[in-house]
Amino acid sequence: MTKMFVSVNAARYNGSAMAKLALVYGMRLLPADEVEEVGEAEIRLKSGKTVHVTMHLIEGGEKEVRGQLEQSLDAFFEFYPEI
Repeated sequence: MTKMFVSVNAARYNGSAMAKLALVYGMRLLPADEVEEVGEAEIRLKSGKTVHVTMHLIEGGEKEVRGQLEQSLDAFFEFYPEI
């Protein structure tokens, strides 16, 4: 599985500075009929605390997968407007 780590620099949101963010994600394309189960990913923080990331499954052709992935990313940032 390809795992990516993206660090986002501080930006402005509604006139206030946003925190520096880290977006953690992984992607892998597989034949849809071969996927049996998708579990959680575990992340260990510098504090020693462990947090979990819920994994999501998107099925369809390239156009559908790209569209749903973009909608999911937009919804994520709408869900956390304080970021």
